[in-house]
Amino acid sequence: MQQSAVPELAHTHTRPIHWLATATAVAGVVALSSVLQPDPATAAQAAGPEARPAPAVTTAPDPAHVHFPIDCGPVKAKIQKRVSGDLDGDGRPETVVVVHCDAPMGTPPDAVYVITPAKATGEPRVVATLLSPKTRNTVTDFTLSDGAVLATLLGYSTSDVPSCCPDVKDEAKWQWKDGAFVRSTPAGTHTV
Repeated sequence: MQQSAVPELAHTHTRPIHWLATATAVAGVVALSSVLQPDPATAAQAAGPEARPAPAVTTAPDPAHVHFPIDCGPVKAKIQKRVSGDLDGDGRPETVVVVHCDAPMGTPPDAVYVITPAKATGEPRVVATLLSPKTRNTVTDFTLSDGAVLATLLGYSTSDVPSCCPDVKDEAKWQWKDGAFVRSTPAGTHTV
């Protein structure tokens, strides 16, 4: 084995004082870097017609814990159908539900409600009634297309027709226009 031509240097032997000095230096650098932070970024985009804020990514409101404005007496309101989508063009989805009383017998009438999150709390709440249960309609086909709610309604020509046997079929379309949901019914209400 050949001996080194350079005499042993003091710093080539690690001693506890070397480790302590290294640890102190590293701790000082970490402490100093947490105090001295760069200024926050201040870049801004040029204003213009094409500069729009990106819509917030949200999920459609869940109707599971919403109190619906339907009087069901001793039974509970039951969600029959639901669809979700952006109905008012604000970039956030709404949920539209078909609800009726969970009656053990008969054909309870349906109601159609629009649900959106409350601005203050974000909790889902009913903001519009598209179809009242007082109309005695039953909703069969129920979809969302191009921001419009489409439904097929089964109803009754007179109050004498029994609830078991609807005799009128109608198509309904609700769309957000000028700050409200507007129903447009295509011509062609006909007897079942």
